[in-house]
Amino acid sequence: MKVLMVCLGNICRSPMAQGILEKKTIENGLAVTVDSAATSDYHVGDNPDPRSISKAAEHGIDISSQQGRQVQNSDFQKFDRIFVMDTSNYSNTVSLTNNVQEINKVELILNLISPGSNQSVPDPYYGGEDGFENMYRLLDTACNIIIEQIKNEQS
Repeated sequence: MKVLMVCLGNICRSPMAQGILEKKTIENGLAVTVDSAATSDYHVGDNPDPRSISKAAEHGIDISSQQGRQVQNSDFQKFDRIFVMDTSNYSNTVSLTNNVQEINKVELILNLISPGSNQSVPDPYYGGEDGFENMYRLLDTACNIIIEQIKNEQS
């Protein structure tokens, strides 16, 4: 199983989601590859936002060595599931697909928590510390659901 997390800049939400899911797959002994990417090219090659690094570290997750990259057409062949953080990310990611099978790999991550709600993981970039904690909690909850789904698929 290969999972891709996507947000606008690949410095706050998607690196956090990648780190959370990687930790949970290790803890559960699951064979899963996780990566993250951006819909924009603003932060290609950059490390995650220091506030995301700090918040992840508070929860025993090291995302400091991740580097921003942009979603590519080849990602739709490499990854089984692609989770996006908001509706803009969804539109931008789906615009790169070539067929219905690729479109069907893309989903809003918070629809795992509240199916069909199309809610966004709020971008904490311009907010304070509370935004990063809220982001962590939402992504942690969603990643718990992903882990349960993977366990069911692999059993």
